[in-house]
Amino acid sequence: MFDRLGALGVVGIVLVIAGLALIAVESLLVAGGLALVLAGLGLAAKSLVSGMLATFGMGGGGPF
Repeated sequence: MFDRLGALGVVGIVLVIAGLALIAVESLLVAGGLALVLAGLGLAAKSLVSGMLATFGMGGGGPF
């Protein structure tokens, strides 16, 4: 999976995890909420990109 992300993608994931850890030090409830929001945004973005690619005939049509 990490080979498809590239170096910049891996750095982005590390920054997101570090940011959540920093917030969790202060408040676990807020960090949990932010993690759910980030997961939801990621799934929505993946769905939009998959739908767009399927419209152009390039999407696999699978769930992942």
